Amino acid sequence: MWWWWSDYYWPMPWVFCPLMALIIIALCMGMMWFMMHRRHDSAPKKTIDMLNEAFARGEITETQYRNLKQILES
Repeated sequence: MWWWWSDYYWPMPWVFCPLMALIIIALCMGMMWFMMHRRHDSAPKKTIDMLNEAFARGEITETQYRNLKQILES
């Protein structure tokens, strides 16, 4: 490893490591935001659909249906 101490030393490793760390952190934060955003949008619709199906099958009464729907929409 004689090239580390020569006159042709290029300080790229000292710049590259922190830069890559910032890029990886930004990618992780972006993926977390994307996953949480998608989960927030899709979960209530599925739950209300399940509630509608349970009411249509006669598993819950109309008063239970109204109470649960009001809770889910708030």
